[in-house]
Amino acid sequence: MLNFPPMTRQHSLFAISAVSLAVLLGAFAFQLAGYLPCHLCYIGRWAHYAAVPLGVLFALVPGLWRVGLLVLAMIFFGNMVFSLWHSGIEWQWWAGPSTCTGGGGLSGAVPDFGNLNVVQCDEPALRILWLSLAGWNGVISGVLAAFAIRQGSSSVSQ
Repeated sequence: MLNFPPMTRQHSLFAISAVSLAVLLGAFAFQLAGYLPCHLCYIGRWAHYAAVPLGVLFALVPGLWRVGLLVLAMIFFGNMVFSLWHSGIEWQWWAGPSTCTGGGGLSGAVPDFGNLNVVQCDEPALRILWLSLAGWNGVISGVLAAFAIRQGSSSVSQ
């Protein structure tokens, strides 16, 4: 079981917002470095886009601390499942959306778009320690979900 250091629920919400902001900044940094995201990668960022303002909002309203942590836990649990599904597509364990994998669902009758760079969802841009960025998003989302559940259900009331 994950053992997180004790902190107040308010600080936990700020921490979740900070981690999500760091994930987004990291994603943008990889993108600037030339690792272009696919359509599913963009969707995998939605939880972090939501968590940054929601975490701060929930932290600033004392009566919403516990509810906020549980809402964020659900968001990150869903994102973990989505990211692991996306990672499975990259490992070729199952098929992804036809518009996003191996040829993008385009036929030979499509006009030439020149140098259009289409990023396929079944081809990871990068792997770090055997996991793609989608896989790492799943790991981070799972840790954030566990952290939010733990902090939301703890006996710490502040």
